[in-house]
Amino acid sequence: MAHSASSVFRTLHGLFCVYKPPGVIWNTVRDTLEMKLLKELNALHSSQQKILFLPESSEGCSRLELTKVVTSVPSLVKHELVKGPAFTFQNIGAGHRLDKMSSGVMVFGLGKGAKFLAAMDSNHYTRDYTVCGTFGKATDDFSDTGKVIEKTTFDHISRDKFERVLAMIQGVNQKSLIMHSQVDLKSQEAYELAVQGQLRPKVKSPPLILAVHCLEFSPPDFTLEIRCMHETQKYLRKLIHEIGLELKSTAVCTKVRRTRDGPFTLDCALTRSHWDLDSVAKAIKECQPKYTEILKENMDMTRNSEELAFGTDRRTQLS
Repeated sequence: MAHSASSVFRTLHGLFCVYKPPGVIWNTVRDTLEMKLLKELNALHSSQQKILFLPESSEGCSRLELTKVVTSVPSLVKHELVKGPAFTFQNIGAGHRLDKMSSGVMVFGLGKGAKFLAAMDSNHYTRDYTVCGTFGKATDDFSDTGKVIEKTTFDHISRDKFERVLAMIQGVNQKSLIMHSQVDLKSQEAYELAVQGQLRPKVKSPPLILAVHCLEFSPPDFTLEIRCMHETQKYLRKLIHEIGLELKSTAVCTKVRRTRDGPFTLDCALTRSHWDLDSVAKAIKECQPKYTEILKENMDMTRNSEELAFGTDRRTQLS
C-alpha cells in the first residue's frame, strides 16, 4: 500500500457491510474485523523505510577506498517489537444484529461512521429476507435444529391455501403499519407516502411484515421472500410456525438469510475472504453515497415529524 498507516487510519470512517455466515455470532464477526484491520495497520506502520548513507569499500588502483552509498533500510524506531503496536483499538459499531443461525447482510460503522447507524435506526428502514421452512413438525425454538414437540400431516396444504394465508398476514400488518405511521389517512401526505412506498412508523413499533411472497412451494419445503421492519430473526421463525398452524399443520424454519438492510444489499457485502484493510477502505468509499442519503432522509423525517407535531398543536389550539 502506497500510503502511510496514519493516513490510511484517518480514512477509516464510514459505513460498510459484510456477509455474515451462518453459525457465527455477530460480535465474533466484529472482533475478527477489528483484529484484521489492526494487524494490517500495524504491519504497514512497522514496514516504513528510512534512507541512510552507508559506507561501502572498493579497491582502487593503489589503495582501499571508502564511498557512501544511498541505501533504504527498515526503520526500527517505530517497529512493533521496539515500541509496541501503534494501533491498539478501532471503534467498530454494529447495525441491526443477526443471530447465530442467520446469515446475510450486516452493516458496520467504522470510527466516526458509528453515528450513521443511529440515523439508520431512526429512519425505520425496511429489510428483506429469504426464509425457508418445512411442513410436518414443530420444535421448541421454531427452527429445524430444536427439540421436536409435535409431528403432523401436510398433504392437505395446497399452494392456493398457502397464498391465502400469506395474503391475510400481509393485510393484517398493513393495517398495523397505518396505525403506527401516525398520519391522517385522508391527507395528501398519507396518499403520497403510500404511493412512494415510504409509509413508515414515526416511532418504534412492533415487528411489521410489509410484504410476503412465495418463491418456491414444493411440500414439505417452501421458500418465502419477506419485507419487514423492527423484526428479529426469532420473530421470523415464529412466523413460519404460525403459518403452519393457520394451515392446520405445523412448520419449522430451516433458513433465515437477510438480503437487504435499508440501502445496503448483497451486492456490496464483503465476504469473509475480503475482510481486510484494502477491501474495507474501498467499501467505505463506495458506500459514501449511501450514508449521505441516510443523513438526508433522517433530516427529512425529523422535519416532517416536527411539522406534523406543530400542525397537531395548532389544530388543538384552534379547537
